[in-house]
Amino acid sequence: MSHPLTLTLTGAAGQIGYALLFRVASGEAFGPDTPVRVRMLEHPRALKAAAGVALELQDAASRVLLDVDVSSDPRHAFDGADVAVLAGARPRTAGMERADLLEANAGIFGPQGAALNDVAADGVQVLVVGNPANTNTLVVASHAPDVPADRFTALTRLDHNRAVAQVAQRTGAPVADITRVTVWGNHSRTQYPDLRHARVGSRPALDLVGREWADGPFVDTVAQRGGAIIAARGASSVASTATAVLQHEHLRRHDVPGDDWTSAGRFSDGSYGVPEGVVCSFPVVAADGTWQVVPGLDLDTTARARIDASVAELLDERDAVRALGVLGPGAR
Repeated sequence: MSHPLTLTLTGAAGQIGYALLFRVASGEAFGPDTPVRVRMLEHPRALKAAAGVALELQDAASRVLLDVDVSSDPRHAFDGADVAVLAGARPRTAGMERADLLEANAGIFGPQGAALNDVAADGVQVLVVGNPANTNTLVVASHAPDVPADRFTALTRLDHNRAVAQVAQRTGAPVADITRVTVWGNHSRTQYPDLRHARVGSRPALDLVGREWADGPFVDTVAQRGGAIIAARGASSVASTATAVLQHEHLRRHDVPGDDWTSAGRFSDGSYGVPEGVVCSFPVVAADGTWQVVPGLDLDTTARARIDASVAELLDERDAVRALGVLGPGAR
């Protein structure tokens, strides 16, 4: 068995947490030879439900699960955390303005960032799942000035998977044959799933799916998939989100195979003209456990315009949280 790893999951009593934790206990997340300590962080009102999940995890009799702890105290939950998955967030409700949503989530992610900064393991990696994921990542990182920016990511692997699945359905090709898909921008309806460099086997994806489909129905379907799932099942994505979290973490630790890449939201370093200081989804590969932007991809005018539109939304959200005064001392 390898060195034990501590995973802290927020919103652990929610549906995503429930779908995720038993797959962690199975060894799917970090491998069958990596012992895991699970720390569950929940709102005080949800502690009883989280305790029930902890009891079930114990009953799973996992050979990799060392122990499970439930707490409503961020400093306790993040103590020694090697990986933090931040799934708990305030959802937007009827009548709530965007500024209200950003401020409510800042009240959650700000204190979590401060706790991460003070008590997490030196090499902690932070994945934000709770929406608005990109800007919540910005907030949590701003309150953790001692944690390098490249340790924070926002989940866009779910959007990436949705894009791959649409190409597979369009072409009849197996998912394993579809590579080099990219999701750019914000995890919102302005995101840009891009097939300009994608391949189906050895062939350019655009040759098979058609540019008109790739620039129209495909983009709309991927960007609006979350809403379609809510309309169909009466609830948001759960199992597919948990799958994307597991894939994100596995690929970050082991890299993307072959000449492929994946998508993740990370702090911009200025690549592709995206201003520094915003958390934007890029094509990425793993290096030393962190996500690095794939360089040198050509962008035509259509792609450039769509990326710019999504980045403009990210900049608006950044300006909104700045105006609210909720960014911490490490605002980048």
